[in-house]
Amino acid sequence: MFDAAVVFVAVFGTQLFWLGPDHTGVSAAPVDYTTVSVLLCIAWLTALALWGTRSPRVVGHGVAEHRLVIAASLQLFGLVAMAAYLTGVDLSRGYFLLSLPAGTVTLLAARTLCRSWLGARRRRGDMSTRVVLVGSPEENARVSGEIARQPGVGLIVAGALPRGADDAPTWTDEDARQLQQLLEDVDADSVLVTGGGHLDAHDIRRIGWGLEPGRHHLIVAVNLTDVAGPRIHTRPVAGLPLVHVETPQYSTRQRVLKRAFDAVVALLLLVALSPLLLVLAVLVRFSGPGPVLYRQERVGQGGTSFGMLKFRSMVDGADARLSELLAAQGRDGSPLFKVDDDPRITPIGRILRTYSLDELPQLFNVLLGQMSLVGPRPQREAEVAFYDDDARRRLIVRPGMSGLWQVSGRSALSWEDAIRLDLFYVENWSLVGDIVILFRTVKAVVAPGATAH
Repeated sequence: MFDAAVVFVAVFGTQLFWLGPDHTGVSAAPVDYTTVSVLLCIAWLTALALWGTRSPRVVGHGVAEHRLVIAASLQLFGLVAMAAYLTGVDLSRGYFLLSLPAGTVTLLAARTLCRSWLGARRRRGDMSTRVVLVGSPEENARVSGEIARQPGVGLIVAGALPRGADDAPTWTDEDARQLQQLLEDVDADSVLVTGGGHLDAHDIRRIGWGLEPGRHHLIVAVNLTDVAGPRIHTRPVAGLPLVHVETPQYSTRQRVLKRAFDAVVALLLLVALSPLLLVLAVLVRFSGPGPVLYRQERVGQGGTSFGMLKFRSMVDGADARLSELLAAQGRDGSPLFKVDDDPRITPIGRILRTYSLDELPQLFNVLLGQMSLVGPRPQREAEVAFYDDDARRRLIVRPGMSGLWQVSGRSALSWEDAIRLDLFYVENWSLVGDIVILFRTVKAVVAPGATAH
């Protein structure tokens, strides 16, 4: 319904805006623009349906939904352009070129609003799938924790049927009866096989046979964590459901695309925000002695150090007191050098930090190629000293002004969770993912919440 309204407004709005209410005829064609607009709306909605943009498995979580909307829109307009060229129909270029970006951007915005509404409903326990976990207690606990971490995915753990080392090595009729009774007792929709517990392929098949078709569904958790959907492909081979996991690729095309996106957007933001930057500079200058810009050495791509720029938010000479404050709070051995209720922050600096305004000068770091708009947060050399081999993979890409951990909890996240989110980003980078994170960053800046320090 929302898709139909958005497409209708975008196409007919472009027709009225570009052509006016009186211009209706199409050159060298027996139809008018109103008919073309109707056909284009129908074709656009059909493309969205054929590309699976409304599939329950992609709606509401991840970037697959947005990627499919963009792909369906671009390919549809490519086909329309080819058809117009081959048939000699002279469509107005402005009408054609305006309706595509206007409709696509509005579709993405509408999907984002619907996703926010759906996520809020799911966090309250509505519109979600109730699942029963079947597997070893350890695997059940692992999967349950991952589901609880992301309530917006639409899964609720309603119960569990643990299978320990002492249970029968095969799935028995008694196990099937217990599972069926548990499904009824907790009113569950699906069974999620977590693994372990002597469950092999034959047992999983028997579990599926025992479910009521159309009412209950079988989900199997593959023992892969922090791998995004686009890297996972399944195909049946000789009756075996093989799962292909693409290795992370950092091709020249991807690097050039990301760098071009960073440079263009950073330049546009600097021009648009220049009045705000000037006002903030004046406020910082009068907040106390010290420079307006604070330059701190951070570790960037490949372990190379660079000077990260920020508006000064602390009193002059604050770095000299860091070790003392960390020791006083028992954090001198922690890899995250964060001080609670930091007394070094100025009143203006506290406001700047709450809304992340102190980070805006890093747009110059982005233009210089030292940072990216989105990426793992750059850390001090002393913090990098705590890295293990896994954490060092953060240094494969340029550090970012924003990233997954900044829009997923900020200072409330533990070191382990921050590293996990950064590694997920490094392993599963996509341009669409960067755009989604930037939109979430704007939301986090406007409404920072209690985790902003």
